[in-house]
Amino acid sequence: MIINCVAYQSGRKLADIPVDEISSYVARPDCFVWVALKDPEPAELQAMQHEFGLHELAVEDAQHGHQRPKIEEYNGSLFIVLHLIERIDEELNVGEVLIFVAPQYVLSVRSRAERGLADVRARCEQEPELLRHGAGYVLYALMDAIVDRYFPILDSIESAIEEIEESIFADQPAREQIEALYSAKRRLMILKHATEPLLEATAKLFGGRVPQLCAALQDYFRDVYDHLLRLNQATDSLRDMVTTGISVTISLISIQENAVTKRLASYGALIAVPTLIAGVYGMNFQNMPELGWLWGYPFALVLMLGIDLYLFYRFRNAKWL
Repeated sequence: MIINCVAYQSGRKLADIPVDEISSYVARPDCFVWVALKDPEPAELQAMQHEFGLHELAVEDAQHGHQRPKIEEYNGSLFIVLHLIERIDEELNVGEVLIFVAPQYVLSVRSRAERGLADVRARCEQEPELLRHGAGYVLYALMDAIVDRYFPILDSIESAIEEIEESIFADQPAREQIEALYSAKRRLMILKHATEPLLEATAKLFGGRVPQLCAALQDYFRDVYDHLLRLNQATDSLRDMVTTGISVTISLISIQENAVTKRLASYGALIAVPTLIAGVYGMNFQNMPELGWLWGYPFALVLMLGIDLYLFYRFRNAKWL
């Protein structure tokens, strides 16, 4: 559905306009129209294609959805795909914002995401001096707002990883720790898929052959690039922390298993010695040593206890018990 359809001229809002008047406003000098759609039907996209002359390949990508973040140029217009990540409880919902932009128009299409971009429109309207740059500034404002929304998500993942790291040495169940670490790693991959492809694409908006639409705003797009670079570096660092955390948890499991094995072997040795001696004396042969000795039975018990005490002392010193 259509959320907004607004005309701007010389950095100021003219009016909210109906769709059938878009053509007349687009024809005016220094004027552009900003249309916002949410989960549009194919007919709505086709109507916008007719009004703005959108490239058919870009419209096809918008209809199919689930695109990789990218920036494509079509005959002076740009088509941008951004992932809009929202935190719902402990899970991340990944939506899309598709932006068609040219000097005469901005068409933003939001799919599979609840949080809108009304704050971006309000920001642009409060900065008329920057809005004089036209549709290019709107593109920057949209990209900047969406990229900035990634930082709270990254901070929440970092806090979760720090809590897991503290619990690794707190004798909590290892299975729960590994599951939590894998969950954090999966969320980091979602963030990585949203930012890494966009990093290279954004570099084309301020360096080299810059699209005419963005020529006067190169410093602003460089700022977006710097934010993306920070996000990517932080994401890589956190992924290394998760990998290290999983390795440490598995190592601790192995150490615990070895300790249990040593403890069981020690108890087995303590039981085996009395069993051996008692087994020998229990064979009831006629000519066994000490069979007729008065102190034979007490001697056997003392021998068992003495050997077990010696073994217990050695095992305790070796920290097997």
